[in-house]
Amino acid sequence: MLKELSIKNFAIIEEVSVSFSDGLTVLTGETGAGKSIIIDAVHLLAGGRGSQEFIRHGAKKAELEGLFYIHNPQHPVFQKLQDVGIEADEDSVILRRDINDHGKSVCRVNGKLVTIAILREIGGSLIDIHGQHESQELMDERLHISLLDQFAGSKLHRSKESYTGLFQKYMKLKKELADVSDNEQQIAQRIDLYQYQINEIDAIELIDNEDEDLQAERKKFQNYHKTFERISAAHEALNGESKGLDWIGNAMSELEDIASFDESYKEQAELVSNSFYSLQELSYQLKSEMDESEFDEERLNVIEERLAAIQSLKRKYGNSIEEILAYRHKIGEELDALMNRDERIQQRQKALEQIEKDLEIEAKELTIYRKKAAKSLSEAIVLQLRELFMEKATFEVIFKASAGFDKNGKDDVSFYMSTNVGEPAKPISKIASGGELSRMMLALKGIFSKHQGITSIIFDEVDTGVSGRVAQAIAEKIANISLSSQVLCITHLPQVAAMADQQLLIEKEVTGKRTMTKLTEVTGQNRVQELSRMMSGSEITTLTLEHATELLSIAEQRKKLSHV
Repeated sequence: MLKELSIKNFAIIEEVSVSFSDGLTVLTGETGAGKSIIIDAVHLLAGGRGSQEFIRHGAKKAELEGLFYIHNPQHPVFQKLQDVGIEADEDSVILRRDINDHGKSVCRVNGKLVTIAILREIGGSLIDIHGQHESQELMDERLHISLLDQFAGSKLHRSKESYTGLFQKYMKLKKELADVSDNEQQIAQRIDLYQYQINEIDAIELIDNEDEDLQAERKKFQNYHKTFERISAAHEALNGESKGLDWIGNAMSELEDIASFDESYKEQAELVSNSFYSLQELSYQLKSEMDESEFDEERLNVIEERLAAIQSLKRKYGNSIEEILAYRHKIGEELDALMNRDERIQQRQKALEQIEKDLEIEAKELTIYRKKAAKSLSEAIVLQLRELFMEKATFEVIFKASAGFDKNGKDDVSFYMSTNVGEPAKPISKIASGGELSRMMLALKGIFSKHQGITSIIFDEVDTGVSGRVAQAIAEKIANISLSSQVLCITHLPQVAAMADQQLLIEKEVTGKRTMTKLTEVTGQNRVQELSRMMSGSEITTLTLEHATELLSIAEQRKKLSHV
């Protein structure tokens, strides 16, 4: 339920805060006092279209805030909050909207900034507003099937879940088939491109890490002359006359001679001896490398050409040989799929045909459940209309089979009715009479309010154009709806006002040179006075006061009966 509403600098309202109760709350007052402004504020709070025209003259922005209590932990609003990452209190949601003087809105849900689209989605799950000439959801033929499904109950819901899962597979397969069956010219171009790229990569015959090995080999060739000179110098230092090996050989001989009569020098002699022979072996190796070394300019050219070819592939297909080969593998698979697309198309078409057969069975089951529910719905609405003194009215749910499958199956559903004997049933959106439209709306809402989970239902003068016994029937119907959902209602009918659990009086007053709207809860004798004014206008008599008192007494009795 909408528990608290705060409005600041909105239209002719400077600042108003109001607490609402459970059940039925009516807003009454003279025409032009600002009753509809309250509803407009709630409408904007729920994501309705706003503009700077709503801002009170002289103010920088309009501020709207509403606190909603939700007693049902399974209410769909909690899932919506979770989907957009908003923390939810255990039983409350706060909506806030500020509209600045440029017409821009700042929206918050539980203190978190959201887009107007998210505010509208969340607000739509909490508030349902109906005006005298607004059909809204109940009058939108596109939504009739979802209303019927809500009414149908758990068996249809389980069947629909099964259908929905299959339908999602069906749509995915159709998309895959469309992708495979893409434009033939584009496919031919892709085949040519992939074949060219594969041939270009395969022609090089790449080997893992080959570029690193080639770069190392190229570096050797680039430093060949410097390397040869250094090896020659090292060999000369070791093996030339009176060079390193001669001196080490002399040291070895001296130490070996000492070790022959003094074993304490044996270790040093062996160390020098080992070093001598190791260096001698190294000298032979250096000499061999010098003899075998040859600068192969042709091999260097081959390396340069090979590295250039690899670099060319890197610029096109990847930063390394590994990436190039991975790309080659990927386009190879895609080329294979394209070359064998006819087979893939046939496989998918066969799978699609099987799913269509399964969908046909599931859709027929949905239709059976819906037609059974449609019969019960028609009987329930006709009963509601009789209670609203539309004894001659008929109601039908018209089924038309759609050409293909959609998310709801193969049914197109529309609500039809006739209000006069002998007249054919027509779509309810074509009903001309405002009074009949109001009663039709109340009949539908009386049934669907229990199924939709809406927290607050708002009726904006839906009782216009009726009087007498019809007015009393409408009053009782609105009161009955308030047993399952909080109802806020703007009314000029004393019968409706008398059925209220809470009555708020909207008045316009001039303070200084500014017009303001004032909102007051009326109780006790003040409520009798207000009902009397609604019945007789500005002149309140003893008789109208008695009638108002009687009307309240009758309303109280009927509310007690409805609670039994």
